[in-house]
Formats: sequence, C-alpha cells, structure tokens
Amino acid sequence: MAKSILIVDDSVTLRQVVSIALKGAGYDVIEACDGKDALGKLNGQKIHLIVSDVNMPNMDGITFVQEAKKLPAYKFTPVIMLTTEAGEDKKSAGQAAGAKAWVVKPFKPEQMLTAVSKLILP
Repeated sequence: MAKSILIVDDSVTLRQVVSIALKGAGYDVIEACDGKDALGKLNGQKIHLIVSDVNMPNMDGITFVQEAKKLPAYKFTPVIMLTTEAGEDKKSAGQAAGAKAWVVKPFKPEQMLTAVSKLILP
C-alpha cells in the first residue's frame, strides 16, 4: 500500500510541484491550502508524513504542526517544513512544534524526496 503524505501550502503551484515529485516516487498525496484546511483533513486516516509551508493565511505552518501534534493519531507523524524562511528563530520554533526537517525554497525535488525517504518508515 502506498504511503500517504499531506502537503500544506497556500501556493497551488508549489503543491503541484511537490505532488508530482511525490506521486512519481509512488506516494499518495493529500493537498491542503492552509493550516485550517489541513487540520480538517486529519480525520483519523493514516498519514505517514506532513509537508507544510510556514507562512500561510488562516493558520500558519507552525501553529498547524502544534495543533496536529495534539491529535493522538498524528502525535508521531513526521513533519517537514518547506519554506522560504531560513532564520534560526523560525527553525527553532518549527522544531519546538515538532518539525523533523527544514527544506528551504527554492528546492530540488530530489532534496524533498531524500528528506521524505529518511522520515517515512518502510
């Protein structure tokens, strides 16, 4: 069975780029346009990994990760933050919220797939 990855980003283009790379590597992809939308999709279904932007309308990525980690089904789901933010303060906030990796945009799809393969358990 394919592993499911939730992509959370307010950029349709970015979601498409990540989605194409992940689907090409055999993953199932669920897309959400912001943190609120993403929380609505965390309905108990198995999600093996979350890839989230930091700066989004309605609910930013760090708040989303904090909220997702409060849900028992997603407490241990690994999170990759995908963002233009490269500052240490943002990275620290992301790690404190539960993010396991930080990928800075622009990124190469191979970088993303490498990070994903390290965090998704077989």
